[in-house]
Amino acid sequence: MPGRRVLITGVGSHLGAELAARLERDAGVELVAGLDTRSPRIGLERTQLIEADIRNPVIARLIPPLEVDTVVHNQIVRQPGGGLSPQAMHDVNVIGSLQLLAALEKAPSVRTIIVRGSAGIYGAEPHAPQFFTEEMTRLFPLRSRFQRDVAEIENYFETYSRRHPDVVCTMLRYQPAIGPGVDSQITRYLSLPACPTYLGFDPRIQVVHERDGLDALAAAVARPVRGAVNVASPGTIGLGRMIRVARRPPLPLAGPAFGPVTSAARRAGMAPLSEDFRRLLRYGRGVDTTRLVREVGFTPSFSTEAAVHDWAGIRAGTVVRPPARAAA
Repeated sequence: MPGRRVLITGVGSHLGAELAARLERDAGVELVAGLDTRSPRIGLERTQLIEADIRNPVIARLIPPLEVDTVVHNQIVRQPGGGLSPQAMHDVNVIGSLQLLAALEKAPSVRTIIVRGSAGIYGAEPHAPQFFTEEMTRLFPLRSRFQRDVAEIENYFETYSRRHPDVVCTMLRYQPAIGPGVDSQITRYLSLPACPTYLGFDPRIQVVHERDGLDALAAAVARPVRGAVNVASPGTIGLGRMIRVARRPPLPLAGPAFGPVTSAARRAGMAPLSEDFRRLLRYGRGVDTTRLVREVGFTPSFSTEAAVHDWAGIRAGTVVRPPARAAA
């Protein structure tokens, strides 16, 4: 009996390459294909690499001959920098997703689509619920360009799913990732000489450990479900405590001064803080992971606090306490 055939977009990223390596070791996977303009930083033994820009219509000729049954859309840009302008981020996220769906229209073999999306669609609000469930995307306005991009992407895949009822489409909404192998806005922020904070605010922050992020993606490939699924480590941690765990001094700033000071620091070489991330530092965000545990069947190994301790300990070269398997 033939095994599964999986295509991963954004295979040049850390998570994309690690997922490809894991699927290579799965005897039930016959083919692993990866699409990206970047080469993976780790050696992949049997992944078929396709060097192509997801924004280019040529992928409509490259994907159908692979006869894949599963597509993991991992090429969604979450943070500024890396030589990408805001317009280029929008093009990769929105135009790239449209080109991928156009290619999948010509690939009748596809039965499963897993999208590594973002919990940023919920925003960060002063009157938000303690934990967002998957049905709460319309509680607040879409305030940033990235939020609007994510909402547009989700709308495209929902429309595709309605038009193709035989295809199971899973939208994974990830909280910000932390871990020794990832370069995220959280890890960049906690690596600053001093961490700017909003004076008078100590929001609840929720992250996902990179290992759990990979395991959740692999679990969704093995057991896809229809619709949106939140992906995060259980629990939250106060921003002030997170900064202390990272052994960094806070830099409290009055609200009106936060933007100008961080913009000046950016011109001096500091990593940019996106509009979404600045709101997160002010109001925080938590998501409910019940569906991830009950329906996808995956329980994260790290709580949010354990994930932060793990990153900080490895960065400092110290021994970290073993992460307790947190209750969902």
